[in-house]
Amino acid sequence: MILYHGSNVEVKEPKIMIVDRTHDFGFAFYLTEHQNQAEKWAFTKCYRNEDGKPIVSVFHWDEDITGFEFKKFEDISEDWLDLVCKCRSIKTYKHGYDIVKGKVADDKVAETVNFYLEGIITKEQALERLKYSNVNSQIAFCSEEALKHLKFIKSYEVK
Repeated sequence: MILYHGSNVEVKEPKIMIVDRTHDFGFAFYLTEHQNQAEKWAFTKCYRNEDGKPIVSVFHWDEDITGFEFKKFEDISEDWLDLVCKCRSIKTYKHGYDIVKGKVADDKVAETVNFYLEGIITKEQALERLKYSNVNSQIAFCSEEALKHLKFIKSYEVK
């Protein structure tokens, strides 16, 4: 499977970065199957950091490799919402998965997640709102062992 990582630098050797902001599936190296999504992420990273160039790094991952704790969310669900809420609200939360694949909590989705976390809406209301969201997917490599199975192919600057 070909996966893409958008950033403001070329990434040949992926690493799990511990940063100040929380992420959907915790601290991990995030990729996507969608090239255009990675290109948008690259521009976003340049904008946030006010530095670098929009670069997409391309990797190969053999998804048939076994021996990992792999959590795959086919769609937004109660389990997905629970994990995203824990990872976004508890910076030190560790879920125990090596790889997590699921939908991205973009700005609109994050707003719904925040409303739920703040008690403004119920879990059922959040899931109902999220059911109609058109969100992209992401794959989070959450352990150093899982990262070893990503093979760098190339990178390119987004124009």
